Amino acid sequence: MASCEEDLGTIGSQIIGDQNVDAILDDTKTVLSYSRKLVPTQSNELPIYQLGSYTDPAYGRSTVNLLSQLTLNNTNPNFNFYPELDSVVLYIPYFSELTTDDEGVGTYELDSVYGNSPINIEIFESGYFLRDFDPSSGFEETQKYYTNQGPLFNSFQGELIHTITNFVPSSDAIETVEFPDEDDDGGETEPVVTELPPGLRDTLPTAYWEEKIFSREDTPDLLNNNNFREYLRGLYFKVNGSGDNLIKFDLSDARIDIHYTFQTDSNIPSDDIPRTATVLTLGFDAINVNVFDNDLTPSIAADLENPDVVNGEEHLYVHGGDGVITLLELFGDDADGNGVADELDQMRQDEWLINEANLIFYVDKGQVSGGSQEPERIVIYDIENGTALIDYTEDTTSGDEAIDAYTTHLGRLQRDSDGKGDFYKIRITNYLSDLIHKDSTNVALGLVVSQNVGAGGYQDLETTQAPGVEQVPSSSVVAHEGTVLFGNNSTNTERKLKLQIYYTEPN
Repeated sequence: MASCEEDLGTIGSQIIGDQNVDAILDDTKTVLSYSRKLVPTQSNELPIYQLGSYTDPAYGRSTVNLLSQLTLNNTNPNFNFYPELDSVVLYIPYFSELTTDDEGVGTYELDSVYGNSPINIEIFESGYFLRDFDPSSGFEETQKYYTNQGPLFNSFQGELIHTITNFVPSSDAIETVEFPDEDDDGGETEPVVTELPPGLRDTLPTAYWEEKIFSREDTPDLLNNNNFREYLRGLYFKVNGSGDNLIKFDLSDARIDIHYTFQTDSNIPSDDIPRTATVLTLGFDAINVNVFDNDLTPSIAADLENPDVVNGEEHLYVHGGDGVITLLELFGDDADGNGVADELDQMRQDEWLINEANLIFYVDKGQVSGGSQEPERIVIYDIENGTALIDYTEDTTSGDEAIDAYTTHLGRLQRDSDGKGDFYKIRITNYLSDLIHKDSTNVALGLVVSQNVGAGGYQDLETTQAPGVEQVPSSSVVAHEGTVLFGNNSTNTERKLKLQIYYTEPN
């Protein structure tokens, strides 16, 4: 029977021996919940980056721009004799999966691409220097950059290098054709066709790179990447247009290829002297920063302005990017002043054995449109220490595919018969058991939306935010979706936030 059970529970798992006991359900314990708009959040050192615009049905429109440093794959390059620049090609691959049919024909399916409305992408030279280390820490800590620094980067915006107009992502593979040099007998060789996975690929104007790179041969500017990053401080990718079109990507595979030929002999330039084709590549493997421009829905902005931190709120909000967090405080007041919430203190005295404990978050379907724009996953964490709960580290589904990983602890969105989100179940059995039996600290918890609950790491906030939030999971910063949930103070008693505890008391 257990092998057929899709959602294994832990009810009764801590009952030892042949005690004649039954698990008791308690859903009366205090859960205080409210939401806040996050202060600026660190947006460098992210696992993935994004570029584009997206309109959330509940939260409004967000535009995400990107500032990137470039590096030389070959420092102090020697362009040989009489180099001639042929083309400069930008390539940022999408996340995609290749499938091949029975006839050997391959097709790509895109992932992390949202919307298909045309947008314009402007590429500027940036005059803002992105440094590795923070001088205020004596250069002992890495420099952090934040989601709200777009206006600062705008003030250092330099020359417009190129505009990609009416950009729409395509799932088609990209074919490139190269024409090799003549063979040993002086005859022509067949062109070489190479297929690249789908991505943002465009030809950049050669005049800028001729001046910026080739004219600096044998100068300190190209001697090493420290000098080069000081000389060419970065490219600033800015999006404009009213359409929805957001892409996410791993910049470790992005590049700019500068194709050029050179003469193999130092004599005067001559068409009779053979030329060799080669490529100088610039990578995006240094510092990258996402900046956000949000037009938050006025009604939600008003709710977040002054949340009720004493009684809790009727609605809870979670949204990705530099978004919105929900805060949770369990077990109410400490009336006797002993440093432990009274409800928790009583459970400790009664020595409750926790069989299962769940936080049930119901979706407010009146404010959320449903379907694919609802976040499939949300994450809960310890905001005091910036860590996951013990239920996360002990979840046996951690090795499953990303969409189903950690579902014992962080349940996927449960949908109704119409496909609309109904509720999320967050299991905190081990966390609550440790609070009772190991005297663990009852800390405030944070709830955020997540693009990938298996992605580790945390991003710092620019300043500490009440009630002590200093970090948020990295996966929430790269997320773009949001949802609206019922809080503990909701008038809808059937769908208000509850802490559901199954427990037994020892005889």
